[in-house]
Amino acid sequence: MEISWVAVDTPLPSGPMQLAVTPLGVALSSYVGESSAGLPIGVPRCTDERKVEAVRSRLAEYFAGRRRELGLPIDWRFASGPHRVVLQRLLADTGYGRTVTYGELAASSGVFEDVVEPGLAARTVGQMMGANPLPLLVPCHRVVAADGIGGFGGGPSGIEVKRWLLTLEGVLPPTLDWDGPTGG
Repeated sequence: MEISWVAVDTPLPSGPMQLAVTPLGVALSSYVGESSAGLPIGVPRCTDERKVEAVRSRLAEYFAGRRRELGLPIDWRFASGPHRVVLQRLLADTGYGRTVTYGELAASSGVFEDVVEPGLAARTVGQMMGANPLPLLVPCHRVVAADGIGGFGGGPSGIEVKRWLLTLEGVLPPTLDWDGPTGG
């Protein structure tokens, strides 16, 4: 398995991101800034300057408010079965500046048709978002609770990362301490 990682500086409260790349595309991303991004020990830093530049420049444009879609190829090797179906539905249907509730995503994915317990499908989607191997590229920050922002992984500053991204995309109004771009 040819896999390597790229570090990307971000304005996020969590700091830099790590993205694992393969010949097929981005396979993993992490907000927590750990050099391994959940990869086995010994995975090397990416030395393919075209890949590094593509990842860094597209994320920089997104964080600056100049790009609404990252447009990076995705390697889905770390998502399978219903989890992958739900993530792909989210990516296809919930664009920049839009949100979907956990329950709406569960219903639109089609993978929970036999679930009869109220709330179980929505809670399962919440767990799936927490296990998303490709945060930001597959925008789990756009999945919210029916009664509020919902939860978010990404380390100790996870919910602040979600708020920052939703503010960048215009879903939430900027607060007085907003440190993002001023004119997306």
